[in-house]
Amino acid sequence: MKRRDFLTKGLGAGVFAGSLLPLGRMGQAMAEEPISENGSYDLVAIKGAAPDVMFDKGIASLGGMQRFVKPGQTVVVKPNIGWDSGPERAANTNPVLVKRVVEHCFKAGAKEVYAFDHTCDEWTRCYKNSGIEKAVKDAGGKLVTGDSESYYQDVEIADGAVLKDAKVHQLMLESDVVINVPILKSHGGATLSIAMKNLMGVVWNRRFWHRNDLHQCIADFATYCKPQLNIVDAYNVMMQNGPRGVSEADVARKGYLVISPDMVAADAAAAKIFGIEPEEIPHIKIANAMGAGVMDLEKLSIKRITV
Repeated sequence: MKRRDFLTKGLGAGVFAGSLLPLGRMGQAMAEEPISENGSYDLVAIKGAAPDVMFDKGIASLGGMQRFVKPGQTVVVKPNIGWDSGPERAANTNPVLVKRVVEHCFKAGAKEVYAFDHTCDEWTRCYKNSGIEKAVKDAGGKLVTGDSESYYQDVEIADGAVLKDAKVHQLMLESDVVINVPILKSHGGATLSIAMKNLMGVVWNRRFWHRNDLHQCIADFATYCKPQLNIVDAYNVMMQNGPRGVSEADVARKGYLVISPDMVAADAAAAKIFGIEPEEIPHIKIANAMGAGVMDLEKLSIKRITV
């Protein structure tokens, strides 16, 4: 699509066997990047360290961030920032991970890196209290609001069964690269909120999805919007009372990270980490059937890393 003026406005457990190793310290300084492999894997699953350290290892196995981000490109990073909640509650993507993803984008040569979400709670409080505003800015990125309908454009969902069109945030339409960074958590309507569900935060009218077969709408949108990279934060996981949670008692330390260009595969692997088979999640099964990605992990080349 044509680039517009928006970007210049300055708006400011089936994956692994065995038990987890002791977890590393969060927030470590960015170490020298591991030697990149040839990137031939469909999915990388990592366990046993802090989110930033796991991402360093995982992205190297996929060929490095330079496989996905080229010099001079504009990148949008889409975390879950939906709730006015601190990182310890695991309602939003871990800010340590978000910061590291932005850092890797710039290291790969990105011209600009933006982040946003169409939040459920008041957006300025979500951005601040999640820790993601500070994380993005500290890494040199820019936060953009998702709270104004004027930033959304009508698009057609050509392959949608129920969701035939949607208003999508301009950043998603105009950026060169989209990196989806959801958190794995329980969800009352969708069973689990992972990568495909996280994309509800890029559309204006979420209510239509909830009122018109949520699982089908999630899968429908996945046929239209396919991020170049999906990074599932499964470090701290909200096991109940999602998507917002009630207290820290809802959260379990899983200590995993899943990275894949395939959104359906990423969701399938994350579902297994949660303890649910992918075929038990309707939107994963539907998206697989619609050709949005591959649910059967046995058909994929998977790199498993323990740090």
